[in-house]
Amino acid sequence: MDCFVINGGKRLKGTVPISGSKNAALPIMAASILTEGESVLKGVPDLTDIRSLSYLLEKLGVKVFHGDNGNISLKVEDEMNCHAEYELVRQMRASVCVMGPLLAKRGRAQVSLPGGCNIGYRPINLHLQGFEALGATVEMTGGDIHVKAKKLKGAEIFLGGPFGSTVLGTANVMMAACLADGTTVIECAACEPEVVDCANYLNACARELPVMARRDHD
Repeated sequence: MDCFVINGGKRLKGTVPISGSKNAALPIMAASILTEGESVLKGVPDLTDIRSLSYLLEKLGVKVFHGDNGNISLKVEDEMNCHAEYELVRQMRASVCVMGPLLAKRGRAQVSLPGGCNIGYRPINLHLQGFEALGATVEMTGGDIHVKAKKLKGAEIFLGGPFGSTVLGTANVMMAACLADGTTVIECAACEPEVVDCANYLNACARELPVMARRDHD
């Protein structure tokens, strides 16, 4: 299709059902790794990226159930796997969001370099700089990013890049900081609605019992 031809001049009317935001749902789904109980998300759109992340989370030990009307329940059942493999991560860039929760909750994460759409300059170095500021070590081996930390500590973190703030980076570092000792301040944080939605989810988890609790690791 070369163009759209629109004949206007008539007032629009009617109702249109609006589904939930995919970009808001994906980081929240990843953040479920941090939790002890069950999370239920409502109005999640049934899209390929949602299904792909659901499959990745199940490989990482999160039981995911897709119900009716866009409802998804997530519950951590097995904490043995911290490796997000390339065949899963390459399907979409948002898979990198599991890195922060894995690091915070399980003390380590091994995540392949993300795939997904190629839109402009979108490196993940800001994610990694944020993790290092919290006290994690970062290594690159065979196309996989390895991040480890016995204990994360709050810090002041600047997440500005050549083209401004990073949405996924802000969400990733914010999720990791939830289980760090002390207070973390993120400067030049992204303020898009999906970041706010992720923060609202994390606050809701902190108000509920059982609360988020980090596992001890060697």
